[in-house]
Order: sequence, then structure tokens, then C-alpha cells
Amino acid sequence: MELPATSDSVHLAAYRPNGKTTSGGFDESDYYQCHDDGSSVTSGALTGYETLDAPPHYDFYANTEAWGRRRRFRPSLYQLHADPEDEFRPPMYEETTAGKMDNEDSSEEEEDEQKEQPYEPTRFGWIQGVMIRCMLNIWGVILYLRLPWITAQAGIGLTWVIVLLSSCITGITGLSTSAIATNGKVKGGGTYFLISRSLGPELGGSIGLIFAFANAVAVAMHTVGFAETVTDLMRENGAMMVDRTNDIRIIGIITVTCLLGISLAGMAWESKAQIIFFLVIMVSFASYFVGTIMPASREKQAKGFFGYKADIFATNFVPNWRGTEGSFFGMFSIFFPSATGILAGANISGDLKNPTVAIPRGTLMAIFWTTLSYLIITATVGSCVVRDASGMVNDTLSSSSSSENCIGLPCQHGWDFTECIANKTCTYGISNYYQSLSMVAAFAPLITAGIFGATLSSALACLVSAPKVFQCLCKDHLYPLIGFFGKGYGKNHEPLRGYLLTYIIAACFIIIAELNTIAPIISNFYLCSYSLINFSCFHASITNSPGWRPSFRFYSKWLSLLCAVVCMVIMFLLTWWAALISIGVVLFFLGYTLYKKPAVNWGSSVQAGSYNRALNHCVGLNLVEDHVKNYRPQCLVLTGPPSSRPALVDLSNCFTKHLSLMMCGNVVTVGSFPSVFEEASSSSHVSWLNQRKVRSFYRGVVATELRSGVNMLLQGAGLGRMKPNVLLMGFKKDWCCDSPQAAHNYIGILHDAFDLQYGVCLLRMKEGLDVCHPSQSHVNQGFDGESDTINSISSCIRTSTTSSIVTEPQPQLSTIFQKKQGKKTIDVYWLSDDGGLTLLLPYLLTRRKRWARCKVRVFVGGDSDKKDQQREEVLSLIKRFRLGFQDVEVLPDIYQSPQPENIGQFENMISRFRLDSSPKQDSDSGPPRQQEVPWMISNQDFERNRAKSLRQVRLNEVLQDYSREAALIIITMPVGRRGVCPSTLYLAWLDMLSRDLRPPVLLVRGNQESVLTFYCQ
Repeated sequence: MELPATSDSVHLAAYRPNGKTTSGGFDESDYYQCHDDGSSVTSGALTGYETLDAPPHYDFYANTEAWGRRRRFRPSLYQLHADPEDEFRPPMYEETTAGKMDNEDSSEEEEDEQKEQPYEPTRFGWIQGVMIRCMLNIWGVILYLRLPWITAQAGIGLTWVIVLLSSCITGITGLSTSAIATNGKVKGGGTYFLISRSLGPELGGSIGLIFAFANAVAVAMHTVGFAETVTDLMRENGAMMVDRTNDIRIIGIITVTCLLGISLAGMAWESKAQIIFFLVIMVSFASYFVGTIMPASREKQAKGFFGYKADIFATNFVPNWRGTEGSFFGMFSIFFPSATGILAGANISGDLKNPTVAIPRGTLMAIFWTTLSYLIITATVGSCVVRDASGMVNDTLSSSSSSENCIGLPCQHGWDFTECIANKTCTYGISNYYQSLSMVAAFAPLITAGIFGATLSSALACLVSAPKVFQCLCKDHLYPLIGFFGKGYGKNHEPLRGYLLTYIIAACFIIIAELNTIAPIISNFYLCSYSLINFSCFHASITNSPGWRPSFRFYSKWLSLLCAVVCMVIMFLLTWWAALISIGVVLFFLGYTLYKKPAVNWGSSVQAGSYNRALNHCVGLNLVEDHVKNYRPQCLVLTGPPSSRPALVDLSNCFTKHLSLMMCGNVVTVGSFPSVFEEASSSSHVSWLNQRKVRSFYRGVVATELRSGVNMLLQGAGLGRMKPNVLLMGFKKDWCCDSPQAAHNYIGILHDAFDLQYGVCLLRMKEGLDVCHPSQSHVNQGFDGESDTINSISSCIRTSTTSSIVTEPQPQLSTIFQKKQGKKTIDVYWLSDDGGLTLLLPYLLTRRKRWARCKVRVFVGGDSDKKDQQREEVLSLIKRFRLGFQDVEVLPDIYQSPQPENIGQFENMISRFRLDSSPKQDSDSGPPRQQEVPWMISNQDFERNRAKSLRQVRLNEVLQDYSREAALIIITMPVGRRGVCPSTLYLAWLDMLSRDLRPPVLLVRGNQESVLTFYCQ
């Protein structure tokens, strides 16, 4: 930090952050008008050392803007360290809200127009919003109509085990939910939001869809339960509209319509209705508990109620299985749906005041109180009511009758139910009478009211949850055709369209009017959600991501995993076909999302897990030595911006797709201002590769010249053993008209690659490789440019001098390597043994569908008198490599002298780079001069390499004769010895060898190490 120079005495107040802010944060004009020493001018006087470096602030990390004050932004790194006089300014701030920088004027107008504080929708605390809602959703018809019967079947002891096992599952799920809900700010969407933001859109989307559907169907289930109770009451009083089934349908439709009206009235009215239902259930509980301590009347004793008795408790403590459903898992499958509903509070997370506090506290308290209520009711009903009773008040044990023939526990209390017990015709008792709680209660209609309250409250909770979850899913645009239902209305953004859709689905299932038909699949959908919630918590913990920092610490990743597995097992124990349907739906939408790959990034644990697996595998590769059997051509492709040379990208993709590493390299050599660095690392290049469906990495570097930048890539690209071993680049066609230094640097890149043990491939195409994109900002020069197509790279691509780069999507142009080649030939000129890379690449090509029908012809040099023998030797070697190439031809004419006109053409090509051959000049052109211009060709260099030069000329004639109609020519690339062959002479060899050929030419040179083997170890 610099010291203020105003006086000798310095106060700490002078070292303060600049308080001047604009709507965007800091005042940019003030910053760029400051002095060289960093101090700003205020009223013409130096006020002290004022800096843009800001202390920590909430606004720097928030994604939203609070009403009533302007949002602050963190200064960019460039602002803090760059020269204020620099004319190239980057975007002012590092972090901006979406659309703020793009539409700054309109946002300012909207800010001026917004004079009033925005409406704050109704928010609920943890008691009213979560605990009461979850308790109402957990309590249901099973509590009132099936819990006494389960107690009779399993006994008090095993019923407690069933209740506690169910509560353990829901409790662990509640702990997992609490951990996920406290790992960041929770918005609307409930279960879908929690799973999708933790596991990603693949599983989160499918669960969100089926969970919303399950809640919609649950509305029908609870409504049908209510309608059945009303219908039974009507029948007991002799009232009926049509018949039982149609009465259920009519009452159900009327009921769900009334519930829809309550929901459309708003969350405030819905919450008030839930409180009323809660009070009704509490009153029904009070009526039941008062009834257990009241003296039993004669009528109640005839139905099996005798008050608290130790012998009744002892007898009912052990199980007494009856019927086909008489088993532990049979009772568990019936009871478990009554333990669900723990996500009712999380499903309205968007309507909670503080979801990260309300969801854990409310959910866990709801689980505790409902579990306690189940245990108490099980113990009390099992202590007061016998299993079998006739209901006949005359079945008393009179003094005249013998007690020896009396069967059952009621004999000890003066009642004889022997006849109905023996004939199994008892209609009362907890084994036979589902309304036992009503019979025990002090006032039976209150139990009926409790049944109404439990069913209607559960139906209402599901009717509210389903649209809320579905609305969040629709807004994420993961699936087509559902966005219509995501629109919100009113100040609370209520999903009215979602309410209507839920109403229609519920009405359709109400028409079925059969509770046992629609209940199993709902339970399985809930269990599937619980399983994934627990797995989300486990997966987020096991990946060790630094972003997993839940404020709720009372969870265990291993318990979460165990609970996830148990939930899956229970799904099949409940209803195997419903479990298969649930899993099938999840897998279907999972596959759809994986195929479509929606453009969302939520920082899920799946991404963290992918990183961990990739890191572990890369580190694990270091423990394995390289073996020739596992050799893969891992290509570093010098494409520049990949969209500028799509042919190079497509050819390399043919070699490496689903096989090995491909990395596109871009060397930016223009200037050093910030936009250059932004261009080198722009994500638009990766987006272009993804749109082209090319599995490749991208790496951009900034360097003063092309060769040094490529050297950075050659030495620094890759990770561990996942690093390139083959350099693929375009041929420099314009080397004759370009500067000699550029040609020298180009050949220097080849020598650098050889020094680093790279294989080298050069691609030359008649139509050139470069594609003209006027909007492109920078490109590394020196690969490919042809006068008949592109005069020079700079004429096609202009260097931008602005500080901001507008990234536009580049067109996806088709190349020859994307087309089906039919029954053409791939001609391989295996003239020198480079380790086998020249043969391996065409083999990899023929494994692609586009090239599969092409015939590979292998040409080798040889003597005319031993032509057949040499052909058999090469063919035998190729067969040992198992490449499948059958066509081998020996070319003895490659050693003949080339045509004089072609020799003259070659000499004219290099004449510009020849040193003067006069004796005086020759004596002056010693080593010092050649060191200054190493690309110049002396007579000594020319004569020393004359044989090799003529060989390249002759090879071009052979290529013209044999491969004019080939789909691709692959030829072993000659190697020019450094210090012996000048760079321009070497480049002339490559040019002469591959010129005037219609097919693409790929010059290949391995690193002289074997990449093929015929051994099995």
C-alpha cells in the first residue's frame, strides 16, 4: 500500500476504501482519472489514499438486489492492478446480475419508475408453515381406521417396532432433508429443488415430475378416503344418492372442488384452513383419551372395551396373525404410508420466512410428535380393547353358566364371546372392527370429525404442494411442452394453471373410486423420493466438495445411504409392480435428460463426483507403466480458434472420438491487452466444439510469437499420463510468399515436437484449411493459407483493438471428413518405419462408419526383381499386426529420377532462399552469416541434400499416378536433420511432396517408438 504524501503525520482514516459508488458499484470515471500514485482528486485537493479495494460485503456474493438501496459490486482484478492510463479497458466489474450489463439503460429507467416497495408475499414460520403442515399430512385415515387393527395383528410390541422402523426411515430422511436444505439458500420447489440442486437435473427433474404427479394423485386418494367415510355414514342413516361407487365419485368431485377454491384463495386462507383441521384432530384425540379413562358402559363392554387392564395389555402385546395379510411386512406395508408426508413443509419452501431454519426444525418436530402419538395410541387401544367381541349385550358370563367352557380373555371380565370366537364371526374387537377408536372415544362424532380433518388436510396439503413443485420444474425448462404451467399470477406468483392441472388429474383418479387401486403407486413414488433425498445427502458428503457445508450437522452420510437402500427394498416389499413402474419412470426421464443435456449448471454433487473420479483415475494412471498394446494417439491439434479450421478438428475427431485424448490448441500472438487473454480463454470455443459434438478439450495461450506459444502447449498440455503424444497441424502453404522468419519458425515447431518425443502429422487440403470469420478477434498465424482461396490470414481475420469481445456463435461448416466416403481408397505410403503410426491412423479411420467401406492400400518401396518377395514380407508383417489390410503394393519406380520440369519447378520454389553462388559471395557466406539467416540455402546445403530433394519430387509424381482418386493419402513424412537441412529446404520438401493433389494429404511421422505389436504381452 502506498503512503499518502499530504503531510508527515498520517492518520489511519486516510487508508479507507473509496466510498463513491454508482448504481453499478464504483465510479468508473473517478477511477480512470486518478493520479499515477493511485490517489484520487476531490475538489482539487489530495484527501488521502483512497482505494477501490473493498472490504467484504453481502452484495458481492448475492444474486439478487435488495429493495431500497443500490447494489454494490466487487472491483475486478484488472481495476486493482492495471495502469489507469491503459486505453484498453476490460468490462468494469467481475460480477454482474444477468441482463444488467446488457440492458443497463432500461434497468435504470425501471429503477426510476419503481418508487414503491415491492409487495412481500405471505411467509410462514416453522410451526405454521412446516410442523403443523407435516403433522396433518402424516396423520390420515390409517391412524383412525387401521392402527387398532394392525395392533391386533402384530401385537403392541411388533406394532411399536413397525412404527419405530417407519419413523427411523422418515427421521433419517428428515435429517438428510435438513442437511440439504441448510446447504445454501432454498427457493421454491420443495423436494424437486432440493434433489435437483444436489444431484443435478438428470435425477432431480425426473423425481420432480413424478413427485408432483404423486401429490396430485394423493389428492384423489385422500379425497376418496373422505368420500368413503361420508358414504358409509349416509348408508348407516339410510341415505343414498345413486349407489355406493357413484356416491363416492359425486362427493369426491364436490370435495376436491371446494378444496381447489380454498387453494385459489391464497396461501393465507389455505394455512388458516390447515389450522382449523389441526384443531379438529386435536379435539378428536382428546375425545379418545378421555374415553379410555371413562368407565366402560355395558354396550362398550359388549364390543370389547373394558378400560385399562394389565391382562388385556399382556395378551395384546404378542402378535396374533390372521388372514392372508397376517405377517410383519404385510402390516408394515399397510402402516408405512401413514408415516409419509414429512416433505409437506419442504414442498412450500418458497413460502417460508427462513427455509433453512424452518425445514429442519419443523420437519423433525413433526416426526417426533406424530411418532409419539402412534406409540401412545397403540399402547392405549391395546390395553383397553380385546381382539374379539360379539357386540351382543346378552353375552355375559352368568353365574349359572360354567366358566370352564368360556374361551378368551373376556371371560375374566364377565363376558362370554366363545361362540363368535369359535365360529370366527365376531364383528367387534380391534381385530374385526375398524372403528374401534370411535367406539372407545367419549364422543364418537369427534373421531369422525378427526377423520374428516385428517383426510381433508392431507388432500389440501397435496393440492398445494403439487403445483408448487411443478411450477419450479416448469421454470427450469428441463422438459418440453410443460412451460405453459410455470406462469405465476398475482403478487404471490400463484401457479393457477398448475392448480387446474392438479384438479383435473385428481378428478380423473377420483372417478376410479377405489382407494386400494391408487394407493400403492403413490407410496412407491414417495419412497422413491425419500431414497433419492438420502442418496443426495450421501453423495454430496462422499464427494468431499468444498461447497458442501450444511449448517445442520446432525446427520450421517452412512445412515443416509442405508436409508436409501432400505427405501428401495421397501418399495418392492410393498408392491413390486408399482416399484418397477416408479423406477421405470425415473430411468426414462433420466435418459431423456442425459440425451438432451439441458443448459443448466447448479453445482450438483454429480459434478463434484465426476471431478473426483477423473482425478482419481488420472492419478491412478501414474502407477501404470505405458505399454505398446495400450497406445492411443492423443492429439494436440493446432487449430487456432477451432471454428477457423474445422477440417483439422474433424480429422482428429475421427482418430480420437471415444478412444483417446484430443486437445485443440490456440496461440494468440497479438498484443497484450486484456481482451487478448479473454479471447484465448473464451468459452465460445468450447461451446463450438460441443455444438459440433466433438469430444475435445480446448487450451489457449498468449505468447509473443507462434513458436514459443506452441512450445508452451507441447510442454504444458495434458495431465499426468493424459497428455498429447501426437501433434496435428495444418501445412503452411503460403510459406513462399510469407516472411522467411515465419517459415523458419514453422519448421522450428516440428523440431520442437520431435525433441519432446511427439509424433507429428501435417494435413494439407487443396481447398485450404482456414475458414473466414470476420467477427473473429485473434488467430495464430502460420498454419495454412493459400493464395487462390485466402490471400492471407490477416485479410480474412482482422485483429480487434477494442477492449470488449462480442462472442457470436460460429457457423458449423461441413467438411470432407464429416461425409460418407463410400467405396473409395485410403492410400498409405509406408516408405519409412516410424514405429507404426503411419499404419495405425488409417486403421482407426476405418473403424468409423463414414470410412468403414473404404479400402486401405499400402504402398512400400522396393526392388523390381524382388517385388513379390517384398510384398509377401510386408503383407505378413501387417497380418501379424491384425490391421485387416490385404492390399499391399511394392513401388520400385520411386527410386527413378523425376521429370526435368518438376526438378525445375522445385528449384524455382527455393530460388528465393538460395545464397549467391559467386565465389566472392560464397567466401563471405560462412557460418556467421548463416547463423543470422538460418533459413538460407547454400550450395553446400543443396548438394548435400540433393538426393533427398529429388526423392520428394519423384514421390509426388508417384502420388499423382497412383492416388489421384483416393479419399485420403497418408504418407510417411520425411525428416530434415537440424543444422544440415535448412528450414526452407525442408519446407520445400514437404510442399513438393504434397502439392497439386486432389485428395487431402496427411503427412505422418511417429516418434520412432513402436505403437504396434504382434505380441500378447
